[in-house]
Amino acid sequence: MSAFFAIENLGMRFGGLTAVNDFSMEVQEGSIHALIGPNGAGKSTVFNCISRFCDPQKGSIRFGGRDLLELRAHQIVAAGIGRTFQNLELLRRMTVLENVLIGQTIHVPRYLPFAPSPRRARAEAAALRDSEAILEETNLSAYRDTLAGELDFGHQKLLDLARALAGKPRLLLLDEPAAGLRNREISFVDQLLLKLAKSRGLTIMLVEHVMPLVMSVADRITVLSFGQKIAEGSPAEIRRHPKVIEAYLGSEAHA
Repeated sequence: MSAFFAIENLGMRFGGLTAVNDFSMEVQEGSIHALIGPNGAGKSTVFNCISRFCDPQKGSIRFGGRDLLELRAHQIVAAGIGRTFQNLELLRRMTVLENVLIGQTIHVPRYLPFAPSPRRARAEAAALRDSEAILEETNLSAYRDTLAGELDFGHQKLLDLARALAGKPRLLLLDEPAAGLRNREISFVDQLLLKLAKSRGLTIMLVEHVMPLVMSVADRITVLSFGQKIAEGSPAEIRRHPKVIEAYLGSEAHA
């Protein structure tokens, strides 16, 4: 039986720089799988290849029975993959609710603006209900009518996640969702990810440097260093893996 999501022998170069070198991994359905490594290890490049913002020179990325490398970037959400970003890409002059509603446009039939009024009204009401439920789930209901650009950084991070959820993904890519957050905000994200995986049946791929969060939520961890996989296993296995310790602390500290 094929894996829910699988990367095989992925290679990505930028000129003379090899960002990802012959990288492979599998993600099981319904799991939270973390991809970690030092800065510059190639983690975001892997996400960019999945999202089709980068064209790798070799390898395959399979999801839902097809190779994602055959798709264009605008087809990835329709394929069932959502994503957040390190650098927030919010519509800052639109409200929190409007940002989430924008995330639902992938599911709006193209004919809808020209459809008879009752049909259009039903679709708009359903989108509004779904968006309100997502705001409740991500603790953003109180900011429903606030402009996205007026939110503090922690709530902007949550809005980025809420908008990704609006696309109804089966696989959710989270690129450093806890970066820059305070401890209580990290604790909320921790519980939210576990809740999403359980209540929505989501499969989550997580790139993160906040190790307490990774160790708390991840079922399995893959470690990249200089574009190559150096370890893979459970949080307990990764925590004591000598190559992981060396990659983060250096050979002298490891010794």
